[in-house]
Amino acid sequence: MNTQKLTKRDIVQDLCSKCEVLQRDVAFIVQGVLDSISDALKKGKTVELRNFGVFDVQKRRARIGRNPNRPEKAIKIPAQKVIKFRAGKELRQCVRDS
Repeated sequence: MNTQKLTKRDIVQDLCSKCEVLQRDVAFIVQGVLDSISDALKKGKTVELRNFGVFDVQKRRARIGRNPNRPEKAIKIPAQKVIKFRAGKELRQCVRDS
């Protein structure tokens, strides 16, 4: 299992080195992009980033679940909104080829 991760700070530092822009300016822009995506999803909009993927909000219906430690007891799981991500064709191809 791969335990490496990419953080927002890593993205900011990478962009700073590529664009030769101040780190605080890049951090502000990256946060702005993330805020825009979050705001759109809160409003129920679909976020489509060409060549990357699509974020979509879907409603998961209410259902009955079971606790594996106590299977005799049913638990009501309420309906909720969930975020789904579908990778774009180029992203899938890039990951597949790596």
